[in-house]
Amino acid sequence: MAELLRHATRYPVAAGSTIRRERDEAPHFELVLSGLLRIYVTALDGRTLTVRYCRPGSIMGTVSLFASPFSMPGSTRAVTDAVLLAFPPTMILEASAQDVEIARALLNELSERVLAFAAEIPGSAFTSVRQRVARHLLDLASADQVGPGLVAKVSQQELAEAAGTVREVVVRVLRDLRKEGIIETRRGGINLVDPQRLTEEPYLPSGTNVP
Repeated sequence: MAELLRHATRYPVAAGSTIRRERDEAPHFELVLSGLLRIYVTALDGRTLTVRYCRPGSIMGTVSLFASPFSMPGSTRAVTDAVLLAFPPTMILEASAQDVEIARALLNELSERVLAFAAEIPGSAFTSVRQRVARHLLDLASADQVGPGLVAKVSQQELAEAAGTVREVVVRVLRDLRKEGIIETRRGGINLVDPQRLTEEPYLPSGTNVP
C-alpha cells in the first residue's frame, strides 16, 4: 500500500468541472479526499439523471480496471470543489493480483456498487418528482454539512437535472415544501428546516444522514 501511495497523484477539481465523460474508455482509479462529485447519465432530450454521489472516502473507477471492453456509462462532474487522489491503474491491477487483501477490498467495493445501483432502480423509476427532489436535497445537504444545520447549495436548474425533470416542475415542488415548512429558499442554497419530514418521503434509501 505504501508503494501505491508513493505513486498516487493528488489533484484539485473545481466545482462544475467535468472530469470524465460518457463513453470515455480510459481506465482510472481515484479516491475522493474532499468535496462532492456527481455521476449522471444524459437522455437524448438533454435531461440528466444522477446515479451516484461520490463523497470523501468514495472510490471511483474500480470497474474500469476489470471490464473489457470498458466505456463510461455516464459523466462525472464536481458539484463542489473537490480533491482527488489518483492511482496508476496498472499498479492497482498488479497489486490486486499479488495481495489478497487488496483484491478483497476491490471486490467489496464492486459489491457495494452493485447493491447501490440496484437500490437506485426503485428510487429512479418508481418515485414521484417530489420524492426525487427530497432525496437529492438530503444527499447534497448532508454531504456539505457544517454544524447542526443542513443547506443544499444547489440551483433550481441543477436540482431539476439531478431529479430528471424540468425547472418549472421543481419550482412547484419547492413552493409546496416551503409552504409546508419543510424548507426555506435563500440566496446560495436551500435550507432544510425539517429534514426528518423529508426522510419520510417514500422510497428514500436507508442510511440517509440527518442530524
